[in-house]
Amino acid sequence: MWKRNGLSLVLLALTVLFIAGQALSGLQVHNEELVHHGRAPLDLWHYLASGHFVSATFENWESEFLQMGMYVLLTVSLRQRGSAESRPLDPAQEHARIEPGPTPWPVLRGGIWKTLYGHSLAIAFGLLFLVSFSLHAVGSWKAEQVEQQLQGLPPPSFLEHLTSSTFWFESMQNWQSEFLAVLALVVLTIFLRQKDSPQSKPVQAPHAQTGD
Repeated sequence: MWKRNGLSLVLLALTVLFIAGQALSGLQVHNEELVHHGRAPLDLWHYLASGHFVSATFENWESEFLQMGMYVLLTVSLRQRGSAESRPLDPAQEHARIEPGPTPWPVLRGGIWKTLYGHSLAIAFGLLFLVSFSLHAVGSWKAEQVEQQLQGLPPPSFLEHLTSSTFWFESMQNWQSEFLAVLALVVLTIFLRQKDSPQSKPVQAPHAQTGD
């Protein structure tokens, strides 16, 4: 179990750990703000459904899914000389080795099923991004409603919030940081190495070698 699934298990554990840390620290911050304005603090369960937590969580998830979805699509046809994150410049250097085993059923079925399966990774990331974007929008709207009420101002409608500079600032600051992270990975793997990492070229590989 551990040998076959260790990477996913550790990543899942870290994800749960940091989400729990975000929830506990966010609860404290949000309750301090509520008490400061004379409102009753929330318990953890109600905080998890609040705009403060939902917006912060899915604001980051949407940028992650946008980053990976675009990365999957862009690396289909674009190349970066010398990067371990790029497909080789020469198609002759690509040798996709297929492990023995049962062929996925969409491939056997053919037609539209095979076509959809051939793009299913990008489609999945696209759907995950849309879901996260929608939940971020709703959570951010609920958070702004509470904030406006605390200040004695009328809460905005969902459309007003969706077209506000505040909402798009939340999104853009995450999107740009995610694409910067991908750019750094693509460029740094041209010149730098990490021994035994699948994201790096072999230590002895020349800088000009493209692909892993």
